[in-house]
Amino acid sequence: MAITLKQLDYFIATADSGQVSNAAVELNISQSAVTAAIKALEVELGARLFDRTHSGVRLTMEGARFLDHARVITGAVAAAVHSPLRQGKGLAGRLKLGMTYTVVGYFMSKYYARFRKTYPQIEVEATELPRDALEQGVVDGEIDMAVMLVSNLERVTEIDHELLVRSRRRLWMPADHHLLSKPAITLADVAAEDYIFLTVDEAKTTASRYWESAGLSPRTVLVTSSVEAVRSLVAAGMGVTVLSDMVYRPWSLEGQRIEVRALDDKVPSMDVGLAWARGREIMPQAAAFRAFMSVTMGGGG
Repeated sequence: MAITLKQLDYFIATADSGQVSNAAVELNISQSAVTAAIKALEVELGARLFDRTHSGVRLTMEGARFLDHARVITGAVAAAVHSPLRQGKGLAGRLKLGMTYTVVGYFMSKYYARFRKTYPQIEVEATELPRDALEQGVVDGEIDMAVMLVSNLERVTEIDHELLVRSRRRLWMPADHHLLSKPAITLADVAAEDYIFLTVDEAKTTASRYWESAGLSPRTVLVTSSVEAVRSLVAAGMGVTVLSDMVYRPWSLEGQRIEVRALDDKVPSMDVGLAWARGREIMPQAAAFRAFMSVTMGGGG
């Protein structure tokens, strides 16, 4: 039996929500249909994709690896279905593309490689910059198009943007943490725990806003700019953290498990999108990149 796109969609929805029931509601189908599709997918792959927990399901190591492949496959199909990508197939020239650290490390690599294959005549000049420098480059015309955390965008009167994906923020914990037994977890619960603060891409600044909004502050034991350090420290039981699903991986470099849970409090998502100078004509190479990303992420180009 061949793997179907429907199975991949059901698998991705379940992985994103952490619960079969939530995936079923999102997809507007029965819970039994989601369960059956995932079981059939596991049989076809010869691997268990999820472990069941008291609060839902969690990806196994094999499931986490397959999730990346599933997203690439569904994105490629979405791109093929929409025609705008083919209109400028022979387009040539240079695209000055700017990206922030998180985008480069945890989001853009597979899309960048696919864009280069789709438009081999476009010379891409890619640069990693902090958010403020990237915004300045866009406004000054030194950057044609930016891929950045548009949820952090400040110069909104000078820069237009388009959302590509929302990445929700959840609580990261070691596999044996006592909060895992709670049916609901709040920021007040987290405030009582040792906390690891990430600083890269203004993560600490963003987090401070929703902590302050809740009238709370975390019990910080370490501040670091390394996502991998956060992952290892959390998995080893040194503290917990709240970070986005985009940078989440279920295993540390040492092979220790990291669990995630949604918070009952309203925590803003980390939004990745495209940004370009308002009022300036978008160059054809940048327009092709915008259409490619929009279609690949499920938009209309």
